[in-house]
Amino acid sequence: MTILDSTLRDGAQGTGIAFSVEDKLAAVRLLDQLGVAYIEAGNPGSNPKDQEFFRRAGELRLEHAQLAAFGSTRRKHVKAQEDPNLLSLAGAGTKVCVLFGKCWKFHVDHVLETTPEENLRMIRESCRFLRDRGKMVIFDGEHFFDGYKDDRDFALAALQAAAEGGAHQLCLCDTNGGAFPQEVGPVVEEVIGRFGLPVGVHFHNDCGMAVANSVMGVMAGAAQVQGTLLGFGERCGNANLAAVIPDLQLKLGIPCIPQERLQLLSHSAREMASIANLDLPDAMPYVGDNAFAHKAGMHADGVLKIPRSFEHVDPYLVGNARRFPASEISGRAVVLERLRRAFPRLRLESPEVREVLRDLKDLEAQGYQFEGADASFELLARKRLSPYPPFFQLLYYHIYTDYSEGRDRGASATVKVQVGGETRLMAAEGNGPVNALDQALRKALEIFYPVLSQVKLTDYKVRVLDSKSATAAGVRVLITSSYGAESYTTVGVSGDVVAASWKALEDSMEYLLLQTQTVGQSGE
Repeated sequence: MTILDSTLRDGAQGTGIAFSVEDKLAAVRLLDQLGVAYIEAGNPGSNPKDQEFFRRAGELRLEHAQLAAFGSTRRKHVKAQEDPNLLSLAGAGTKVCVLFGKCWKFHVDHVLETTPEENLRMIRESCRFLRDRGKMVIFDGEHFFDGYKDDRDFALAALQAAAEGGAHQLCLCDTNGGAFPQEVGPVVEEVIGRFGLPVGVHFHNDCGMAVANSVMGVMAGAAQVQGTLLGFGERCGNANLAAVIPDLQLKLGIPCIPQERLQLLSHSAREMASIANLDLPDAMPYVGDNAFAHKAGMHADGVLKIPRSFEHVDPYLVGNARRFPASEISGRAVVLERLRRAFPRLRLESPEVREVLRDLKDLEAQGYQFEGADASFELLARKRLSPYPPFFQLLYYHIYTDYSEGRDRGASATVKVQVGGETRLMAAEGNGPVNALDQALRKALEIFYPVLSQVKLTDYKVRVLDSKSATAAGVRVLITSSYGAESYTTVGVSGDVVAASWKALEDSMEYLLLQTQTVGQSGE
């Protein structure tokens, strides 16, 4: 059972996805480290960027994966040896070529606008051209499942043409994403029995069935699954390999990557999201932040006693971790588990646990939300359980904006803080009042705490708490900050968006100073 990852080809067709050459090279290294067998890296003849990528990719020393170049069968009425696309595939420097051809007569008639006989010749001659040049040929039967339902004999004839042309493997593609799981097994079994070649499956997610269809295909005998590591791709995306791989390996005992590499899955998913400049969905199975998050008190209590009571697999197996988001519905077991990281001597019956839970519920009644703001929760707990001297005190801040019709001149802020017995007054300009406040605060504090120059604000979210109150509504602000490779989130709530932002900014600075133990006590 092998995995072909198409993130750099089919995934790159997803809306908002744009890989640079360096991005693609980084993704290849990542996927090779994870242990996938094939990396479909794009069409070498489609654009100069892909041409450069294939040139540089040939210098990579890969441990597990083989690069595959992707392209179409020859054009109609053009000789294979004269077709520019086939020549670029042959010259791409890869041992593997993935060649797609039409398996749906509707497409042959209305898209290619050629005869069925010419389409079969295009498939047969293109496969033979690459096979004769020493390439391993994977034939992707485009629209195979739709073509099979529309004209079974023609769809199978297309596969027959590929086999006659020397294709090493046939892949059945659900290009429109309309197949259902119960359809997959019988078709895969028929193709395997008819041709005797390894069969792969390639599903799109337009009906939300891509992962299920992929698993059903393997259970019917498919030897390869094609997809993208995070499931993104054209329209609704492709089969999510971050779910397919553990589904097969952990649930069905079907190896598809080296067992010892499975623990790299969550890390690889996060790294791929970073390369693609996307947020990894929290609820993504196996690898998302919430995949093993237990918010309800009863669930948390159960999983702490017996993990399999509320977890279908051990998160360690896929390199993820159990989380206990703190919220107003959390029980003492959740709060205790969170507090023990800093205060290991606490017990379930400790009065401090009840006090923190009470504070938590009181603040969430005011609009705070701590399940996505771990840093603010830790500060709340530490201030309750082991008070420490404040790192700084705000004396005041002022915000100035300058706006005239059609001309936004930004904002400026002045901040006066006190650290120990010293005060500092600083001013800064910014792109809006919150950015100006952030810059002024940093300038005032960096004199005392140089480490703050290394913290970056990476995300800023505002949530209106009661939209019915219109402009008088309170707001919740979440700020995500990064320090090196670590990131953390803080929260602030107020009827004033700037005041809410200040509270989140204040927590952001204080949390970093607490973690680096610049001043004060750690609370242990």
